[in-house]
Amino acid sequence: METVTPVAVGAIMGTLARLLLLRRDYRQFPSYPQGYTIHLSLGFIAAALGAIAPPAIIQGDLAAASFLALAATQFREVRSVERETLRNVENTELVPRGTAYIEGIARVFEARNYLAMLTGLAASMASTAVSEQGLLWSAGAGAAAGLLIGIALYRAMGGRRVGDIAVVKPAAIEFDGPLLTVAGVTIMNVGLDSARRRYMDEGLAVVIEPKDANARATLANLGQRQAIAHEVATVLGIKLEVDEREFTPIARQNPDTGEVVMAIVPLLNDERALVRAVEYVPVLEGTVRKPVQSGLWPPDLASLERATGQVSRR
Repeated sequence: METVTPVAVGAIMGTLARLLLLRRDYRQFPSYPQGYTIHLSLGFIAAALGAIAPPAIIQGDLAAASFLALAATQFREVRSVERETLRNVENTELVPRGTAYIEGIARVFEARNYLAMLTGLAASMASTAVSEQGLLWSAGAGAAAGLLIGIALYRAMGGRRVGDIAVVKPAAIEFDGPLLTVAGVTIMNVGLDSARRRYMDEGLAVVIEPKDANARATLANLGQRQAIAHEVATVLGIKLEVDEREFTPIARQNPDTGEVVMAIVPLLNDERALVRAVEYVPVLEGTVRKPVQSGLWPPDLASLERATGQVSRR
């Protein structure tokens, strides 16, 4: 029992940690129940491998502990599977996620298996350390350690959102002839009068103002802007059919100020909901840029704009 209890507690706590992070939301991924079955099974395997290591090392079975390294290699395939799955369904999206968003999702699903493994490892270590005190002490210590480590890792994996790096404000939709513009930035050419009237009657728009030079560089990334358009269309819905490309939301950046603008004809016509939806979009890990850390750019946006103006005048 001194070996079984740590392994069992570690496997259970690691699987629960994976279950905590496995939820189906507005992004419609993973699917239910097939996606749940796959990811929970992988989470259990990862947790069990982590839980086996401490008892194996204590008993001198270093070969069993080496399976952790083998598992880490195999879990890399999880990222490839998720990436391929999302790419296969990308053509069915009215507003695609974009390659940057797909890569970010794939990384997250790989990392969450490591979270399950680390939680199982921590729970098993704590349970093994007090195994001589009895079954209840061993199980309780393992459960407590697994809970603490799971919560800590869950918070550490929480990424930033657009609302953390930018100020999102509603804006007015205007037309300069057939050109759809928001805050002076041209978005697209809308040729049909009926489409222009629809934008004016039912459309909403936002301006996303970066808070600093780092945010400006991040929002300039095409993958981040495509993620914003996809998330907003998913949350609010969109009045768009496959042959109505003029209603596809496109996020454009003002090269002079770094502001990003976007117009959309949503099902839920609510400016406040639109602002909140944009603020809630995750900042993709692969799009983060930090030019301020190079020491060449001023950290605040006002100084950046002055410096940009000086460069353009030269």
